[in-house]
Amino acid sequence: MLEKEQLYILDTNVLVEDPEVIFKFPQARLGIPIFVLEELDKIKTESSSRGASARLIARHLDKIRSYGSLKNGVRLENGTQIQILFDISDRVNLAGLKFDITDNRILMLAMAEQQKGHDVTFVTKDINARIKADALGLKSQDYLRGLDLTEKYYKGWQEYDISGMDLRREMPPILKDLAHDKKLVTNEFVALYSQGNEYNNRLFRYRGGGLFKEVVQPNLHWPIKAKNMHQLMALDLLFDNDIPFISLTGPAGTGKTFLTLFVGLYNVLVSEAYYKMTIARSVVPLGHDIGYLPGDVQEKLHGWMQPMYDNVDMIAHLIAHTQSSSFFEKKESGYYEEGRKQKNRRFNKKHHQQQRHHHKDQKIKPVGSLDELIRQHKVSLEAITYMRGRSIARQFIFIDEAQNLTAHEVKTLLSRVAGDSKIILSGDPYQIDVPYLEFSTNGLVVATDRFKGQPIFGSVFMPTSERSELSRLVQELL
Repeated sequence: MLEKEQLYILDTNVLVEDPEVIFKFPQARLGIPIFVLEELDKIKTESSSRGASARLIARHLDKIRSYGSLKNGVRLENGTQIQILFDISDRVNLAGLKFDITDNRILMLAMAEQQKGHDVTFVTKDINARIKADALGLKSQDYLRGLDLTEKYYKGWQEYDISGMDLRREMPPILKDLAHDKKLVTNEFVALYSQGNEYNNRLFRYRGGGLFKEVVQPNLHWPIKAKNMHQLMALDLLFDNDIPFISLTGPAGTGKTFLTLFVGLYNVLVSEAYYKMTIARSVVPLGHDIGYLPGDVQEKLHGWMQPMYDNVDMIAHLIAHTQSSSFFEKKESGYYEEGRKQKNRRFNKKHHQQQRHHHKDQKIKPVGSLDELIRQHKVSLEAITYMRGRSIARQFIFIDEAQNLTAHEVKTLLSRVAGDSKIILSGDPYQIDVPYLEFSTNGLVVATDRFKGQPIFGSVFMPTSERSELSRLVQELL
């Protein structure tokens, strides 16, 4: 018995989310219904990322048709055969489905192809469309469903309890074992705790090739220290200029935005590793939108960028009070670890005293408001929409709320980064405000999964809120 030919039929929303999808089914036959092209034709005039995706897929198909007839099918170099599908067989009888609804016409076309003897799979992001397909006896799947990362999401760190004797060694034996067994990827952190004394701990970052770097509090001219182990991981990556791409994930209040802004301003104003900091956020409203906003681009962005103003004001306030001895005499909160009942972990006392004396002898230049930094051309607030086509050189680039971006949008942003720039994606993949994105398909998660293990990339999942006790309880209870 001959095996049926496999045919994947793509829905409009799949092409809109990823215009490169037609190149990601090697050795397969892809069918694009003519009704999908009609929907793309309506979308392409939009100024949004959807419109950009529709225009890009049109350019791809226009180039492909130069190799042959899309009606009969064109085979690409990777073995994929792409065909535009037209016919709906008269034999297809789908009572109850209205023909004037595009989704129904696509399903009818898929059923017609199945009746011709093809093994059809309908690929769509639309849950209701998948339910309809199942009811019709048609196989369906969600695009990128294979990327199921909710449970095995890469956190960027591992933690272990070991004996106090092993922890005191210059290189604890467990690190060699983890590297030998290939249980670590490059730039992944290992947090080690002493059994019976959870206040005794050390942090290492794997550099690849069996090599580790011990991570300690940075000794800076500005008054900042990590409040927990995950913040220390984030600072280590943010200050490492050999790592040009970082993703920071986690719930609200964990310090993602504050630490990134702090390090960005420090690298621009103090170390001068970059000449400017560029900040962009995904402008997706929480709740009902308030409608049209007057003014130019910067004025329109002001409301969306209010969290940045708040954090820069906090940084400026800390720096303004840095020479007050009482600031350094305050007791520091310790390391809080998920699953360890939020118990306090004290910082190393000797290091704390060294850092205090180091700051006391320094003349620290105050930091102005965000508006002042913008006027000085030290900071730039950008709309993600207008970053397409740019080449961003020697800048510290911060993209906040990246969980609301598609994989294609993140790809576009990353491709803007010149060799001497650094880009940080930040967001909470469990709080997505865009209807057609999910945990496993948003650009932040996809980029983190694809880049993990690359020497130029590092990631930290930050689970612990340091904003307030209320903020922590909100994450636990709501």
